[in-house]
Amino acid sequence: IEEFSRFPAVGHKTAERFVFFLLQQDQTALSRLAEVIKELKEKITICRLCGAVADYSPCQICSDPKRNSALLCIVANTRDMIAVENTGEFQGNYHVLGKVIDAAQGIGPEELNLKPLAHKLKNKPIKEIILALNPNFEGETTALFLFQWLKKYPQIKITRLARGLPTGIDLEYADELTLSQAIKHRREINQ
Repeated sequence: IEEFSRFPAVGHKTAERFVFFLLQQDQTALSRLAEVIKELKEKITICRLCGAVADYSPCQICSDPKRNSALLCIVANTRDMIAVENTGEFQGNYHVLGKVIDAAQGIGPEELNLKPLAHKLKNKPIKEIILALNPNFEGETTALFLFQWLKKYPQIKITRLARGLPTGIDLEYADELTLSQAIKHRREINQ
């Protein structure tokens, strides 16, 4: 029960339900589940180009020559990338930060996945960066940091998703229409 309680948003009661459910399964089902969990670390990798969790590297999106390489969408994690991708509105490439700045958790800017981003900005003809970060305190703090950090690239237009997304929501929980409209009506960040 303690191990299941370590999962995000899983409390003691839910962990208990998981354990009792598993106890009712036959050995084949349990073995299959154990194998799938083991394969997570063995078969899943991080894309060397965008930083997303993927089956192979470079990932399917980074390998797609039809993507608009002049557009780059910066997201906190792979789940947010999938949420943006599912709207069908964005046809550029992505960069996954891996984390957001969170002083309460001891996560500072140095823990963001910025080295590959700097390499991309130096070597790719990027014209616009969309900061697609959650509209909560950590997302706003990270966006402000990135805006300052990106000032050394004055030729690149920096935009944010349009508002309409409620403050405090995680992108992965936003409905596709709302997120689609936020992408369409993104705005440039001015000082």
